[in-house]
Parts: sequence; structure tokens; C-alpha cells
Amino acid sequence: MGIFSKLKQTFSSKKDGDRYLSGLDKSKKSFSERIRRLALGFTGVNEEFLEDLMVVLLEADIGIRTAQKIVDEVESRAMDQKLKSFDEISECLIEVMHELYTGYEDVDFHKNEDGPTVILMVGVNGSGKTTTTAKLTKLFQSEGSSVVLAAADTFRAGAIDQLAKWADRLGVPCIKGREGGDPSAALVDACRYAKEHGMDYLIGDTAGRLQNKANLMQELSKMRRVIEREIPGAPHEVWLVLDATTGQNGISQAQIFLETTNVTGIILTKMDGTAKGGIVIAIRDLLGLPVKYIGLGEKEDDLRPFDIDSYLYGLCEDILQHD
Repeated sequence: MGIFSKLKQTFSSKKDGDRYLSGLDKSKKSFSERIRRLALGFTGVNEEFLEDLMVVLLEADIGIRTAQKIVDEVESRAMDQKLKSFDEISECLIEVMHELYTGYEDVDFHKNEDGPTVILMVGVNGSGKTTTTAKLTKLFQSEGSSVVLAAADTFRAGAIDQLAKWADRLGVPCIKGREGGDPSAALVDACRYAKEHGMDYLIGDTAGRLQNKANLMQELSKMRRVIEREIPGAPHEVWLVLDATTGQNGISQAQIFLETTNVTGIILTKMDGTAKGGIVIAIRDLLGLPVKYIGLGEKEDDLRPFDIDSYLYGLCEDILQHD
């Protein structure tokens, strides 16, 4: 059984498969159309084909370093396995992309068995961080978990009110910082509330200012210290929210956050708004971090746990139509 048949089999067993297909529709149409164009003039894995494949991958926002790695591996396997047909090359391409993502040892979700699990949300303003915090809350609620929110983005005008409105809508408590005040104070209060009320999750929405890396590092370090004092071992997860439509710029932003705090995973938002779905592969290769959740639409329940099989099937569904 080839990789595409395996992906299709896995995909058919997923309950959120339709969301992946609709959320990745723009990326699928763009990527598949470019791959089909490659097929029209295909005469073998030669220099011209490899250059054209490189262009397709770059146009999908995979990035030059990762794209070169994929092209080199496709060329090597085509030679070693004597792949001749375009279908075989397409299967090989998907297989290489799949292995590039899965070739890391991921640490499972750090769930706190002795109290609230604390998750810090980081990311630049405009990435969808506050809305994603709300969507994550909705997802945890659907699993039967209790959540308290900490509005610790005290520097962006309106951020506290935005999260508080979401909290009211979702029926969850929201511990608010003072606009322009110390974000760590809100996190301390939220930690104490979470412990006293036996909450399953505390999600902290933090500031996303990149203008001064030293200040950002100082703020995030202080947040970690005060949280650790209140709940040993916390924060258990630090998730970086990236806007998929920003492409390679998002990766540059991510590298700054990686230099300032211990990010444990990525949440990729606005995936439905981009035709360049290859950013997932670039994130994995360049940052070495797993994508934890993916935003596939604007509705509250359109934030889904990331699944590489569903993602690749949704991206490449039109390339091969094997049963």
C-alpha cells in the first residue's frame, strides 16, 4: 500500500476530516494545480523537472532550505528505486513530506496530574492569539474540562476586554490584569483561582510585543517564575500562535520567541485563508516544533488538533485519485 492510500485510509477514520478538506481547500487547489502542470511536461526526473518542483514547493511557502531538502530526497529515491511514472514521483513527494514531519520525537502533552495544567499563549499582535485562546477553551470544554482564563496581555489596547467578552460567551471565569499594568500579577491571581476552584486548565493570554527582544524575554521570564512559584512545574505548555497567511515572516517571528522562551508547540491559525499550505512542513523542519492545533475556519469549533495524515491528505487529495 502506497503512502497516499495509507493517508486516505487514516483520513477516512477521522471525525474532523471534512473540516480539514474545507479548511485546506485554497491550499489544495493551488498546490494540486501546480503539481498537475508539472505532470503535463513530465519526461523523467531530470534537471528541468527538479527545478520546476523546487518552484512549486517555494510557491507553497515551504521555504528554500526545506524545499531543497525535499527535492534532493525525491531525486535520490527516484534514482535508487528507479521511479519512472509521474504517479510514482507524486507518491514519493508525499512520502518525503510525511517523513520530514514525522521524523522527530515529540513529547506528549504535559498534563499536570496534581492540579491545573497551565498553558501560556504567546505570539505577535494580529496572529489571532486571543481568539485562539477562546477557541482552545471551547475545545477543552467539549472534552468535559474546566478552564479559567488569565487576561495577561496588558499592553495591547482592548485585549483584556476582548478576552473577557469571550469568557462571558463561553461561561468561564476570566482573571483580568490592569491595562498597562504588570501581566504577571494577573497570572498569579489566576493560578490561585485555578487551585482554589480545582480547575483543569489555566490558559494565559500574554502580550506579543517584538519591538524589544530584551523586554519580551524579561516579561516572559518573570511570568514563568511567578507561575512556577504558585504551581510547581508550570507552565506545562507554551504554545506559539502563528498566522498561516504570513508565511515565512511567521517563521522569522517564531525564531524570536524561541530565543526568548521555551516554546513547546505551534498553533497555526487562519489556515483556511491561505493558498500556501506548505508552511506546516517548513515550521517543522526549521523550528523542530510540532503543530499542536490548526485553525481551519472562523467558527468557534474550527480549531482542531493537528494531524499530519489529515493535513497531507487535505493538501494533496486531488493529486492522486487512487482507491
